[in-house]
Amino acid sequence: MIIIFKSYSKACKYKQLFFLGLVTLNVLFLNSLNAQIKVGAEKTSAYLPQLKGKNVAVLGNQSSLIQQTHLVDSLLSLGIHIKKVFCPEHGFRGNADAGEHVKNYTDKKTGLPVISLYGKHKKPLPDDLKGIDIVVFDLQDVGVRFYTYISSMHYMMEACAENKVKFLVLDRPNPNGFYVDGPVLEDNCKSFVGMHKVPVVHGMTVAEYAQMINNEGWLANAVKCDLSYVTVDNYTHSYLYSLPIKPSPNLPNMASVYLYPSLCFFEGTIISMGRGTDKPFQVYGHPALKNANFEFMPRSITGASKNPPFKGEKCHGFDLTSYGENLVAKTPKLYLEWLIFAYQNMPDKNNFFNNFFEKLAGTTLLKQQIIEGKNDMDIRKTWQKDLEAFKNTRKKYLLYTDFE
Repeated sequence: MIIIFKSYSKACKYKQLFFLGLVTLNVLFLNSLNAQIKVGAEKTSAYLPQLKGKNVAVLGNQSSLIQQTHLVDSLLSLGIHIKKVFCPEHGFRGNADAGEHVKNYTDKKTGLPVISLYGKHKKPLPDDLKGIDIVVFDLQDVGVRFYTYISSMHYMMEACAENKVKFLVLDRPNPNGFYVDGPVLEDNCKSFVGMHKVPVVHGMTVAEYAQMINNEGWLANAVKCDLSYVTVDNYTHSYLYSLPIKPSPNLPNMASVYLYPSLCFFEGTIISMGRGTDKPFQVYGHPALKNANFEFMPRSITGASKNPPFKGEKCHGFDLTSYGENLVAKTPKLYLEWLIFAYQNMPDKNNFFNNFFEKLAGTTLLKQQIIEGKNDMDIRKTWQKDLEAFKNTRKKYLLYTDFE
């Protein structure tokens, strides 16, 4: 489906009833696929021998589940000696705002010390791993370069390698693992939201990605981690995996997960992508955006967006939920049309981008291309050489049948 942005507001209304019918069919199909999937954490017989008699740490959050039971609770009930828990952005229970600096604390349910790997303490210190034999990584990633769980994994792998601690990945499906797209990160744009020379959508599970980090020499001083993993049963990269639990507070459903790679670019602009609404990463807008067909007003939402941009202000924009539920899965790619349209329809173009944009994009070129009025097709052509090189590297580390 190609959207002509001169009539964009009409396109956003196009065939709504048809989309609703597709949503029902998609839900039934995704549920049947999910019933076949067995994530790494569920395959306890495959990894318990590595943990018995060892001092164990877990890097996890609210997505670290075995069916309805948290991995930490399950391992404790099986007599595994868990000494501490590490948590990424959003905290161990997943109720912290994006970017909020979670402090170390004691988990009320288990009494275990929880060490936050966000803010200034992104990499575990030697004292954090003192007495630990093995770290278990179990996080539901969404397959996007700037989703920081893979950055947390990198730093934990690096710390484990430097301190002679084993690292075990309990793999989970990648809900955006059915395509690869976007500009490949440039060295001068590296940050916590982009640490590796990969495109925006990398099409790998965390176990596949961990192998790439380890074997491509991306850890500091090219150290190698003592890495092992437990694969997912009945998964291929063609599967459209529906997440059983939201991976973070502002990705509440599959529409938001599918739209996230494209709409997160708005974090580097003055445009709101729906934080502080019931549809984060499904709507976008601004009080001054022209030619819009939808309105929303951000509010404070505890655990998701306490102080969202334009809190209490009416934003004019678009609701892309139907596109997230249908279009991205059927025509998988990074959609730049929404970003281009927003730039063209904002009166204040001089302040449209902020300093965060180039870190998200992973390149200095995209911003300039949009300012110059380049269209989607012309921009995408400039990615292809680096994208093809990455795809060749990616193939070396795949653990599951690819989508091609």
